[in-house]
Amino acid sequence: MKHDEIELPVSEEIDVLKAAFEGKDMSELAGFAENVQLMISTVVSELARNIYKFAGKGIMRIKLLDRDNRKGIEIIAEDNGPGISNLAEALEEHFSTGNSLGLGIPAVKRMMDEFTITSVPGKGTKITARKWG
Repeated sequence: MKHDEIELPVSEEIDVLKAAFEGKDMSELAGFAENVQLMISTVVSELARNIYKFAGKGIMRIKLLDRDNRKGIEIIAEDNGPGISNLAEALEEHFSTGNSLGLGIPAVKRMMDEFTITSVPGKGTKITARKWG
């Protein structure tokens, strides 16, 4: 029996794959179409990978939502890593501190219906993203 909320530790590369799988599974439970399930899996993978790559460890939480007869999913990525010193830059396309294309966080924001990010340098980062059906 599946629960409506799952918490996944991220500290190894395999945890990124596990989180992506759970994101797809949970979005299927929420009733999303397959293309949206894959998009949510991509979002979860990106956020988990950022935790692994930049913070070393953290937590992914995936929760089913039901508000005003609308089904949705909430994804929270939280770590106690180095934080993001300039959030405005991090939300720009092609900005990267990790030798990547710099598309991750802006893509997550674009794909989801709701997106918030808080980060304190030296203390960590928390990203909350929601998608509604």
